[in-house]
Amino acid sequence: MIVSRGQPMGINVLKARPAGYAYLLAMYGLTAMPNWHISSVSGTGTHRSNIKDGTIVEVYPARYWPGDTVGDHLEFALKYDGVNLSLIKLIFKTVPESEIIDYIKSKPTGKYARRIWFFHEFLIEKQLPLEDITTGNYVDALDTKSCFTITTGEKSQRHRVLNNLLGPKEFCPIIRKTNKLKNMDSAGMRKKCEDIITAYPPELLKRALSYLYQKETKSSFEIEHIKPKTTRTEKFIASLELAEREDFCEKEWLIDLQNRIVDPRFKCSNYRTTQNYVGQTISFAKEVIHFICPKPGDLSDLMEGLITAHKRMKKGDVPPVIHAASIAYGFVFMHPFEDGNGRIHRFLIHNILSIRGMAPHGLMFPVSAVMLKNPSDYNTSLEAFSRPLLQLIEYRLDELGQMAVDNDTACWYQYMDMTAQAEALYDFVSKTIEEELVEELNFLANYDNTKKAIQGIIDMPDRLIDLFIQLCLQNNGSLSASKRAAHFDFLTNEELAEMEQAVRNGHRQTD
Repeated sequence: MIVSRGQPMGINVLKARPAGYAYLLAMYGLTAMPNWHISSVSGTGTHRSNIKDGTIVEVYPARYWPGDTVGDHLEFALKYDGVNLSLIKLIFKTVPESEIIDYIKSKPTGKYARRIWFFHEFLIEKQLPLEDITTGNYVDALDTKSCFTITTGEKSQRHRVLNNLLGPKEFCPIIRKTNKLKNMDSAGMRKKCEDIITAYPPELLKRALSYLYQKETKSSFEIEHIKPKTTRTEKFIASLELAEREDFCEKEWLIDLQNRIVDPRFKCSNYRTTQNYVGQTISFAKEVIHFICPKPGDLSDLMEGLITAHKRMKKGDVPPVIHAASIAYGFVFMHPFEDGNGRIHRFLIHNILSIRGMAPHGLMFPVSAVMLKNPSDYNTSLEAFSRPLLQLIEYRLDELGQMAVDNDTACWYQYMDMTAQAEALYDFVSKTIEEELVEELNFLANYDNTKKAIQGIIDMPDRLIDLFIQLCLQNNGSLSASKRAAHFDFLTNEELAEMEQAVRNGHRQTD
């Protein structure tokens, strides 16, 4: 067995050796959230890669071996594994500071050395004993070709690095430009909406908006298997109506929103002060844990960071879907309140898409209805973060089901890779525009045509026409004998047959 200096013991250099993040995690025995890309270098063979459980596993030829130092492998990681701030912070907190300093001194003007130096001081909040760089071009903290970034980044003169990160150190997600997200066209999606709504009369669109508010509210509650009282439903609808005009991503607004949509007994006046989790009781004193929320002591900084990131993305021209995914999913993963987090999470999607101009004025996307129709896709988007996180948290449950978390977990929530969530939201929004919105508008248009057709057969009150259509749609286009006897015994057989046909004609158009 040939072991090189600094190699994790037991690794044969003639076989594939871990490199980049994988090397450093193995070298120091660290456990972390899995990275989307895992690298190794082989002593034999050619460059090859495959995808395993959604992770790209790539093996490089021997000439790619970076060296044996921490700096060598951090540079390799930035080149090939991408920027993973939670891993980088974990490594910085573990390795000797002198290793980082020596590496930076060895390449004082190198773009990777400067980025590593910048990330160290950004994440650790401690200035290294190094002189400022006074000459040279600025380099981006994040590669704009591979990650979504802000366009209004600040220049760090000390490192000559442009800070184009999506958020501050308290909350800074990373979203990669996958093939799916590279092809995302926000302006095109908005134009598609505008083209759709121009095909319908203004009166119908006004009615449609009221209906969509109700549908979105019903769907958002139904996702959580909640049947709210009328007052809570009306308050949620009123908030959705405000979402187009007001920015709700402020602490006071979020608390006010939570107070509106939950049972009055569970209103919050601040962020939660207890450790909460999402679980399922399977027997007495036995819980299956699905997700563990941040420790309450970490919440204030996390939420302040999320709100700052929101403002940063809003100003920095980040695509609306990327912006909404970062903040809305970030919010639900933080779970800052005892109740209402899921509904606020979905509300924030509407709020951000509206204030960023994604939805045309006077229109809203029933995204929750699409999530409700595609529950496995929605759950997958949540579990992409919650499942691996669960393996990292050391927790205890007492006999009352109260949880205590023993280890430091803040960095896993601070520096999430939210690519999976952004891809999921992009799919949900696309389906909302292309399927749900068209379906609902067509239904209302055909409903109006059906009413007119029935009015041409018999002149009766709107209330009875609506009831007739509803009962027929519930019975495959026909009125049952019992419903006819109960509500429409005044109809002749000829009138009934014509009215049922009118409903079937209209219904076929919506299939």
